[in-house]
Amino acid sequence: MIFYEPHARDTELLPHDPFKALIAPRPIGWVSTMGRDGSVNLAPYSFFNAVCDRPPMLMFSSSGMKDSPSFALETGEFVWNLPTFELREAMNATSEVLPRGESEFAHAGCETAASRLVAPPRVADSPVALECRVTQSFELVDVDGAGVDRHVVVGQVVGVWIDESYIDLRGQVDTAKLEPIARCGYTDEYAVVRELFHMKRPG
Repeated sequence: MIFYEPHARDTELLPHDPFKALIAPRPIGWVSTMGRDGSVNLAPYSFFNAVCDRPPMLMFSSSGMKDSPSFALETGEFVWNLPTFELREAMNATSEVLPRGESEFAHAGCETAASRLVAPPRVADSPVALECRVTQSFELVDVDGAGVDRHVVVGQVVGVWIDESYIDLRGQVDTAKLEPIARCGYTDEYAVVRELFHMKRPG
């Protein structure tokens, strides 16, 4: 076992920061937003997860105040779209930095679909989408209380879209059939869920 403090990593032994490789796989926040002026944005976030189930809530964290968090705060809404293995190339294309106002949907060849309760559109080909309303946002701070320009947006799920072909005879979503993808360690590493195992909780 080795031990190090993050600021004093042995860059010969570990030339690349392994933090993201250790916290893996991470679900991808493929977030669509709309600004007050009607501009639409679609971007993937690797710091993303569910944070509550009653009520259902999601969060994503942005490095800098990019279009996704700024649009979400302008309108108070966003949509999470499930990135699947089939949609991996489109998801990756939306990570490219484009001029403000240029549509990542068009750039990645993604069709839009209207949401029901919020203004931002969904990714039409994504089998799952969660419509969200922003409940809070804050900048992360370090142990000294200094801001680190990482902005967390939390949203409550107000609407759920599921392609019914992924619901099995038990009335449960077949996660393995969905083939969701996740971020892993380094710049180009991903995982895909194709197999599940089951364990009964004790007690």
